[in-house]
Amino acid sequence: MSRTVLGVGVCLALACAFSWTGCSKKARKSTAKAAPEFSLKDANGQTVRLSDYRGKVVLLDFWATWCGPCKIEIPWFMEFENQFKNQGFAVVGVSMDEDGWTAIKPYVRNMKMNYRILLGNDDISAAYGGLDSLPTTLLIDREGGIASVHVGVSMGKEEFKNAIVQLLGSSSVSAPAAARGALALFTSPSSR
Repeated sequence: MSRTVLGVGVCLALACAFSWTGCSKKARKSTAKAAPEFSLKDANGQTVRLSDYRGKVVLLDFWATWCGPCKIEIPWFMEFENQFKNQGFAVVGVSMDEDGWTAIKPYVRNMKMNYRILLGNDDISAAYGGLDSLPTTLLIDREGGIASVHVGVSMGKEEFKNAIVQLLGSSSVSAPAAARGALALFTSPSSR
């Protein structure tokens, strides 16, 4: 009888946990303005669209090889790519260099940039409001909504990291610790 009571208790704990966290994606729809779609080429000539990243948190960075402040942020973004890529996160850099890949490829190689780089153009600049200053960095949520826009080095590394962690966490469904513990108890060999 104690196993039955334990099983009922575990089921009630799980039911409460899911009612607190929710399971419906409808409850998690982005209320942010949608990031403008684009279709740009990477260094290999492959077409990349923003919609290819739907379901991921994206750090979209507009930059150039001649931009001093961009050089400050690029190592941060490389670190974030390494740290969060397995959690549904991606960094996408859009170079606004007028000299194109001739300037970009050696720069990317020298900096050992580990995230996807695309070549920007006037159309994407217009779609994103003119891009009068570089860097211009957007954090985009999993549904494609613009969570925040940062012009220049307006945010420090830790502030970017915290914003990324918050976006990654807000889009995941996780049972509270008590429910996870109850689940472990329910599946442990001693409860069988």
